Amino acid sequence: MPIRTAILGYGRSGSTLHAGPIEKRPEFELAAVCDIDPEARAKAFDRFGCGLYADYHDMLAKEDLDLVVIVTRSSQHSQMACDCLEAGKNVLVTKPWALNLAEADQMVAAAGRSGKKLLPWLPARWGSDLIRLRELVASGAIGKVFQVRRSEFTLGVRFDWQTEKKYGGGYLLNWGPHLVDQPMQLVGTPVASVYGEFKQIINPGDVEDVFFAVLKTEDDVTIVTEFNIGAKGLPNWVVQGDRGTIFVREDEIEIHKAHFPDSFDVSSYRNKVDVEVVRERLEGDRYGDNMAVYAHIARALTGQEQYRIELDSARGLTSAMDAIRRSAETGQVVRLV
Repeated sequence: MPIRTAILGYGRSGSTLHAGPIEKRPEFELAAVCDIDPEARAKAFDRFGCGLYADYHDMLAKEDLDLVVIVTRSSQHSQMACDCLEAGKNVLVTKPWALNLAEADQMVAAAGRSGKKLLPWLPARWGSDLIRLRELVASGAIGKVFQVRRSEFTLGVRFDWQTEKKYGGGYLLNWGPHLVDQPMQLVGTPVASVYGEFKQIINPGDVEDVFFAVLKTEDDVTIVTEFNIGAKGLPNWVVQGDRGTIFVREDEIEIHKAHFPDSFDVSSYRNKVDVEVVRERLEGDRYGDNMAVYAHIARALTGQEQYRIELDSARGLTSAMDAIRRSAETGQVVRLV
């Protein structure tokens, strides 16, 4: 039997990033769409011929659903997820799954009470860059990693709800689930302290369009992460080890491997180190293949495997993002342990 699925929020992301895989994968059936916009509902009906709702409470009461995919404004995620869980539905929540740790804990508690699955949507964990970097680091290609930088840049200006605090806008909540989470996953050890800064440079509204953060892990690896206003061209990743450095620019990887001499001349100002440069091209989506993610979701819902995003892991990301915000507001380093 197909997984009867509803999309709650049929906007830009709901109608593409989620409706696409649900439409194409045989494990799923799009049973209903809920959106407050009549035009969005009409588009969904033309595409799927599915049940249409303006009120998700009405949908939960009338539809026999296995999964609700929540793709609404960020400020709505937690309450909607709790309501769907308490109605006996499994829930997939787009990023950010919660505005803060308190909301995340409310959802986790609701999932525990209902016995249903709560699935945070973090597709960048399937990103081709993260997958390849994990392989390279594990192979020892650049030795022991001591610093990771993850960056994205744009000069684009937006005018949607993401520029307004009341809707959960701001680039930390929008981009943090990619740019904070990916280097945390690469490093793999808990964050001990956080320093963050916000700026509002070119976007309208009342929230940041730039965030910059420095995270220190328990084993003293430094993570620098930022979404910034600027032209593209700088590396998206810089991974530094004691035997080399990896640069990632879009789908291009440069691996700089240091070859130290067998012995050093301690009387010399600086000993020469030979550096070998290996270039590769990434294949696949840097932010995850949604078709592959939905295939995994289907297996998780049917008990074939555990969902890859554990709730404790998603909660740890939210805790780090909360700390970035507190630091940006106070100008102080926030310690997590």
